Amino acid sequence: MSLSVQERAEYVATFRFIHVFLMETLARWVPQTPELEVKVLFGRHIWDLAQQADGLGRRGYELRAPLQFSLRPFESYVEVLEEFARTDATSQKIHGFYDVILPGLAARYQKYLERTDRLLDEPTVRVVEKILGEINRMIGESEALRKELPQLRLTDKEWAARLAKREGSEPNIVVRRSSAAIA
Repeated sequence: MSLSVQERAEYVATFRFIHVFLMETLARWVPQTPELEVKVLFGRHIWDLAQQADGLGRRGYELRAPLQFSLRPFESYVEVLEEFARTDATSQKIHGFYDVILPGLAARYQKYLERTDRLLDEPTVRVVEKILGEINRMIGESEALRKELPQLRLTDKEWAARLAKREGSEPNIVVRRSSAAIA
């Protein structure tokens, strides 16, 4: 069964919320991060996340939602994001973002692509596929940096496993709204 226009708008708005949250998180981390190379990496990816959020916001408008509309995900998923955002150690920031949060988001995008009608929803499919390519690039850039800077290796691998378990524990993050709430 194909997603309705409203359901597509809700997904897009939820994804936009996540991108804005991640962009703001990285922006808060930059001044607190001592490693210049990590600051540069975060800075580039702040820009990527901002462009992605903008594209999602414009697409949501095309789906009859307000321009740049964001929809807060289920609270359990927001709690995961907030726990992740409180991370202090640079190695946890890097591993949490690039090994847990971004791959989890990519998996959610893949599920969206599986649920939507690629013909009827081609503009969203294009936006999502572009973001997926950028997520892969961002992860690759982080892996290259970690190879250059072994001090960024994660010492507490259990932390990342716990975060990944929590991130994946909520299969559906989109809160359904009434038609009037979106318009």
